Amino acid sequence: MKFRPLHDRILVERVESEEVTKGGIILPDTAKEKPQQGKVIAVGNGKKTEEGKLIPLEIKAGDMILFGKYSGSEIKVEGTEYLIMKEDDVLGIVE
Repeated sequence: MKFRPLHDRILVERVESEEVTKGGIILPDTAKEKPQQGKVIAVGNGKKTEEGKLIPLEIKAGDMILFGKYSGSEIKVEGTEYLIMKEDDVLGIVE
């Protein structure tokens, strides 16, 4: 199944964080927080202004991004968990 977000929304897959701290402590699944970093899978066409002009998104598929802790809506597509969020929820692009 193909999925394309609408307007200024993006589809993000979370990137799992490390299970071992710098000090060598192994974290169990219950102690880990959900990662705030992800890979952009798909993007919408862009946002329309009141005049009807289309403003393209700065983010493109394949970018690694940082987002807020409670950003986006969680969805499942073919058994894989994703987040859908607006471009405004993105804090930055990891280079």
